[in-house]
Amino acid sequence: MEQKKQTVLDIKARKESGAKISMLTAYDYPWALLVDQAGIDVILVGDSLGMVVLGYKDTVSVTMDEMIHHTKAVTRVVKRAVVVGDMPFGSYNVSTKAAIKNANRFMKEGKADCIKLEGGKSMAPVIQAIVGAGIPVQGHIGLTPQTASALGGFKVQGKSAEAAQALIEDAKAVEDAGCFSLVLEAIPAPIAKMITEVVSIPTIGIGAGVDCDGQVLVTHDMVGLFDRFTPKFVKQYTQISDTISTAIAEFKADVENQKFPEEQHSFMMNADELRKIDEAS
Repeated sequence: MEQKKQTVLDIKARKESGAKISMLTAYDYPWALLVDQAGIDVILVGDSLGMVVLGYKDTVSVTMDEMIHHTKAVTRVVKRAVVVGDMPFGSYNVSTKAAIKNANRFMKEGKADCIKLEGGKSMAPVIQAIVGAGIPVQGHIGLTPQTASALGGFKVQGKSAEAAQALIEDAKAVEDAGCFSLVLEAIPAPIAKMITEVVSIPTIGIGAGVDCDGQVLVTHDMVGLFDRFTPKFVKQYTQISDTISTAIAEFKADVENQKFPEEQHSFMMNADELRKIDEAS
């Protein structure tokens, strides 16, 4: 039986019901199919694709066209999960007009259900404008990878009382601006718990402790398919890169030793037809 398509309102309602929200990334058709069929609530087409799929050194290099391309691949197959299009660097921090235009591209071209953007109080006016244009927005505060250099690198945020208070204010600001949910990245667990308690929208943690309303990970991290680095907050549930490497090595050996293809992998021809060719030659 086909599962009911989830909406941003369904995700928002999880806060009141107490049901935890599961969220993973997907960047193409096969991965989106696997994640959706597993019953994950939210699929993020994240700008992390720049590093784990396209091989960039960071997420800043990712373009809108690349994000749209991958979002289309995901939304072609997803039947249940809410699909979030991740606004790349430069697509929303230039002007409100550009932000609305690019958010519209995710909805019209990418067929996403909503968009996500990074930033707290400073981005509240942009969030408000996009929501006002009829596009649901997921917020993202704490460690914001697109602007990590301004934060001193990929470090835990909110470790001092002053910094933690600023994060709480950021959370309230993006909630007031109209976000339906909020990603909390690399924030001390006690602070993430405070934020979760003071806002009425669901919080989804990534390195923010167990008290958030949900959790998100980069799928390639959790299955061991991205080996450049592994953040502290990642739990690797398997190591499929080892399995894939073994399979590739076995294929290479079979080719070199003429063990592949075998008869079962080959197409045959009628003996009489083959004889005609032999006689003609």
